[in-house]
Parts: sequence; C-alpha cells; structure tokens
Amino acid sequence: MTSSLQVILDALPMLLKGALITFKIVIISLPIAFLIGLITGLMNVSSSKILRAIATSYVDIIRGTPLLVQVFFEYFGIPAFFDIRIPAETAGIIAISLNAGAYISEIFRAGIVSISKGQTEAARSLGLSKWLTMRLVVLPQAIRRMVPAFVNQFIVSIKDTSLLSVIGISELTQSGEIIISANYRAFEIWGVVGVIYFIIIYALSRLSHVFERRYASK
Repeated sequence: MTSSLQVILDALPMLLKGALITFKIVIISLPIAFLIGLITGLMNVSSSKILRAIATSYVDIIRGTPLLVQVFFEYFGIPAFFDIRIPAETAGIIAISLNAGAYISEIFRAGIVSISKGQTEAARSLGLSKWLTMRLVVLPQAIRRMVPAFVNQFIVSIKDTSLLSVIGISELTQSGEIIISANYRAFEIWGVVGVIYFIIIYALSRLSHVFERRYASK
C-alpha cells in the first residue's frame, strides 16, 4: 500500500495547480467586486430614489439567494436563455464578483453613513460640491473604518471559490476531488487541501492586517 507521504507528494503538483486557479479567480474577482461595491454603495446613499432602489434590489437579491444558485444561474441559466456559451471560469468569476460586490456595497453604505453629517455640512459650507465632499472628506475617513470588514469579506470570498468546483472549474477543491476519485485516499488529500487553503488565507490575513495597521495609522 502506498504510504501517506507518497500519496501527498504525488498529489501536490495537481493541488498546487488548482490553488493557482483559485488564486487567479480571487485576484480577478475581488477588484471587480470592489468596484461594483463602491458604485452600488454610492448609489445606495444618493438622493435619487431610482438609484437607491436599483442598488437595494441588487443587494437584496444577491444576499437573499445562495451563492451556489447564483453560480448555476450564471453558468446554466443565462446561456440557456440567451443561447450563448459562457466558459466555466468566466461564469465563476462573474458569480464571485457579483456576490462579493453586494456585501462590499453594504460595507461602503455602512461606512459612509457612519461619518458625521456635520462634516458633510461643513465641507458644503466651504463651497465643495457633493462629489468633492464625498471624495475628499467622507470616503477617506469611511474607507479607513471599512478596512477590517473588507479583509473579512475577501477571506469569505476565497473560501467561496470552493463552490465553483460544481461547474467543473479545476480549482483547489475540484483538483482534490479528481485525485480522490482516482486513489480513494480522502484523508490525506482533503487534509492537504485544507492545509493549502489555510496557508493562502492565513498569509492574506496577515498581509491585510499589516495594511490595516499602516492605513489606520495615517
């Protein structure tokens, strides 16, 4: 019987390749999610009822449905309705981006409304426009308060990428499943998959905390 160490060594190249795909999806998805969250967060605190309704509907729909359903909808539902083909990786990136974007939108909304109205009124009394007041006065302070919530959401999104294995993306979890179906060594393989996820998330967490401390001290 092959030793556990040999099983792990044999599986490592494929698992690391899967980890790179996971990392790639995260690197592409999170900046898109951040942009979506910023835009819809600003829409949510705007004076326009229409913009607020659009942003609120988007956040409510995404937060009110499981990510797995969203992944299936983007990979199977949209292509079936419009008679188009969406590659699995693209559908996965769209799903993670839209999902994380809704939660980041709420982080932006909460951060912006946490800033005292007195500061906005003071900036406006000095002649700043609404946009300049938001960009120069409100957002810099709000984002400083949002950093811990951003870090938390990024970590959640990294874990969420494991759900993309259901549409055949060979990310880390799917790579583990493929290896186990061939060698039936679930204990060793899932153990290594867990360790790799932990290393990625722990490293990013430490990096984020360093950024958080430096940014908060400014």
